[in-house]
Amino acid sequence: MTSRKPAHIAMFSIAAPGHVNPSIEVIRELVARGHRVSYAIPASFADKVAATGADPVIYTSTLPTEDTPDAWGTELIDSIEPFLDDAVQALPQLAAAFEGDEPDLVLHDITSYPARVLAHRWGVPAVSLSPNLVAWEGYEEEVAEPLFGPLKQTGRGRAYYARFGAWLDENGLSGIDPDPFVGRPARSIVLIPKVLQPNADRVDESVHSFVGACQGDRTDQGDWRRPAGADKVLLVSLGSTFTRLPEFYRECVKAFGDLPGWHVVLQIGRFVEESELGEVPANIEVRNWVPQLAVLKQADAFITHAGAGGSQEGLATGTPMVAVPQAVDQFGNADMLGLARCRPQGRHRGRHRRGPARRVLGLLADPEVARRAEDIRAGMESEGGTERARDLIEAELPAR
Repeated sequence: MTSRKPAHIAMFSIAAPGHVNPSIEVIRELVARGHRVSYAIPASFADKVAATGADPVIYTSTLPTEDTPDAWGTELIDSIEPFLDDAVQALPQLAAAFEGDEPDLVLHDITSYPARVLAHRWGVPAVSLSPNLVAWEGYEEEVAEPLFGPLKQTGRGRAYYARFGAWLDENGLSGIDPDPFVGRPARSIVLIPKVLQPNADRVDESVHSFVGACQGDRTDQGDWRRPAGADKVLLVSLGSTFTRLPEFYRECVKAFGDLPGWHVVLQIGRFVEESELGEVPANIEVRNWVPQLAVLKQADAFITHAGAGGSQEGLATGTPMVAVPQAVDQFGNADMLGLARCRPQGRHRGRHRRGPARRVLGLLADPEVARRAEDIRAGMESEGGTERARDLIEAELPAR
């Protein structure tokens, strides 16, 4: 008979909201179940981790942060080299931090390559906590080869793969190709609803378990109250990174500022000042940050960048969404959900100036949109969320 006695679980992630936030409630739940969780994370996220009851294990990272999004460059190789560079320098730090206190189980973000190396070294199971889509049968032929094949023919690409392979070899993972090492974990818990997964019918669910959004109550983020007299509430939020779009925010102010009965919560992020928006009508609430889930629970519509986190929150609250995607995964999410889109460039003129308003009003006028949103919300509830993720993780603990 197996035992579920408290265990030592180690989680590894990077300093990025889209990689930490999806799993934070799972970590909180594991701690509440009596497990000791050591969470390897750069110092900028230590407080968020500590609030779950886990013990932050601080390491120094060389990855660009959300304050320096342009540091990721513009080419494919620019977006993958930093993860290998960071892994090579972080591995000795992490090995030293856990020496003599090795865990019973390793959990890791998809970008945390040292975690899988250490799990192999320690001889313990490793489980990926994926904050976004996972590979399906045929993924390599349909997506990876067209994307990475040309890269492998370049000098810089060949050097990257040679270095990655050599790093795996020297750490006891000889013969493993870098691509499946990154994209094909032995066990994966997927922290997105199945509706966001492309080709979900071709995903191996003996490896990948979809648990949907693991959101928690978020009371620590504060509350938000719908203003008296607001017939409709719209949230506009493009996340925390791709927010240097003052023209788009000005466009939203002009589009919604004179709509009777509407209250707009306009989150502009840290890179834009309210003064850049010009005159702001009284029905526009401009904020640098908002407790997004609290707003969405009361909102009638959501203009979003369609990131995994925002999309899930919109789906979980059944809020009709319009997408303004900024990066590759966001375009894919918008396509998967069939979301209407607005352009972020702020180039509408004349009758096109009210483009965002027409999109939002069109959504609310379509009863099919409301029906589909409710169907998706109900389906997400059935996926199990945080509690199912916890149970699946505990099932991977070695019997003791």
